[in-house]
Amino acid sequence: MPTLSLETHHCAARRPAMALAAALVALALAGCATTQRPDAALPAMAVPAAWSPDHLVYTPDADPQSLATWWQRLGDPQLSTLVEQALQANPSLASSQAALRQARAQRDATAAGLSPSLDGSGSAQRSRSGNSTGNSFSLGLDASWELDVFGRLASGVAASDADVRTAQATLEGARVSLAAEVALSYIELRSLQQRLAIARSNLASQQETLQITDWRMQAGLTTSLATEQARAQVAQTAAQVPALESSLAQTRHALAVLTGQNPAALDTQLASVVRVPQAPDALALQIPAETLRQRPDVIAAEARIAAALARVAQADAARYPSFRLGGSLGLRALTIGALTQGSSVASALLGSISVPLLDGGAARAQVRVQEASLEQARLNYAGTVLTALQEVEDALAALQGDGARIAQLRVASEAAAMAALLAQQRYNSGLVDFQTVLETQRTQLAAQDSLANAEASLASDHVRLYKALGGGWTPAALQSPAAVAATN
Repeated sequence: MPTLSLETHHCAARRPAMALAAALVALALAGCATTQRPDAALPAMAVPAAWSPDHLVYTPDADPQSLATWWQRLGDPQLSTLVEQALQANPSLASSQAALRQARAQRDATAAGLSPSLDGSGSAQRSRSGNSTGNSFSLGLDASWELDVFGRLASGVAASDADVRTAQATLEGARVSLAAEVALSYIELRSLQQRLAIARSNLASQQETLQITDWRMQAGLTTSLATEQARAQVAQTAAQVPALESSLAQTRHALAVLTGQNPAALDTQLASVVRVPQAPDALALQIPAETLRQRPDVIAAEARIAAALARVAQADAARYPSFRLGGSLGLRALTIGALTQGSSVASALLGSISVPLLDGGAARAQVRVQEASLEQARLNYAGTVLTALQEVEDALAALQGDGARIAQLRVASEAAAMAALLAQQRYNSGLVDFQTVLETQRTQLAAQDSLANAEASLASDHVRLYKALGGGWTPAALQSPAAVAATN
């Protein structure tokens, strides 16, 4: 890559002419640089006008803060406290925060290339020749500035700006996922507590039945077969208790770690049994297009396209000449004190043009590399949008199915409890055999356990829906100075 240069010493009269010539060249060639809006590179996506389960009850969500703090809609103050604790203290967010700080620092380093640079230097030398010695001292300033005629440096800054936006959207996405994970774990914990209470209640009832059966056997009113069947059922139900207790402890530990605490820190706080939190029946939904603008992963995908587009422009600009202005000013004297008095002054002004003539096609290949990266970013964006739409539709379908399932399970649970009570009374009166009691007790336990599971699933469906809608943050946070300061 040849370099054409022009250097003058003590030629102050020529400096304005050189600066004017450089400015004219820059203005003449600036028209060759082209820019493209980042949104013009977004792939065309067919976004539906509304969500498909249109028979569900929707209410417009006019307040963005309602979606940003969706966990408050579940009506459980303890859940809200745990989510807030996790967002403040969870250690997994530290990595995303560090990545954001890195992206901002990299952007600042890239932007510095647009400004002139100034370096200072100084030296002291002592020399000896025969019997004579000599000293020399010098001070100097070196300045340089690259004229960004074709926008190579500006494109690099634009790419870094997009990287910052990507990193910040990724951080917000981590917050969204964390809030949902805390809520899902909390719902699972309350469900396990409820299922454990159901198992213990049924176990107590079955133990009473076993005692009655044992008395009846001793009185000769029944055989040992009924007693052994009752004992087997008691043991089977009792075996469920330690399994549920173990799962409950593990879920409680997971919640503590999510909130940045030791695993056993929440044992006392979450010891009491509380019902599974339930969201209101009315769903606050956005239209699909608004949902995509709300989701941080879609915003991050858009930012990656903007970064890739800027890097295409940067690689293309590297194929054209680059222009640089430089200058130096130096003072030289035999003593340090003379540097500010009788020192000699040396100055230079340098204007250079670097023109790529022969590189074996490397510059064009680099453009193709960045164009391929842009195409990957576009495809990734399309996949992200489709995934976002699917997650919302899946959550809505799950809500519909679990809502209908719960309605039936409630009927089944009430009927099973009544059947178990009637069977027990009739058995005590000798009107039915013990096999009927066993079947009704098994059905009661299964129906109650299924209902508890379904209620937890319905609450989890709401959490997944709010996450799919992009709940847990506000897009304005990407531009908020307070949010920027909070993540530094």
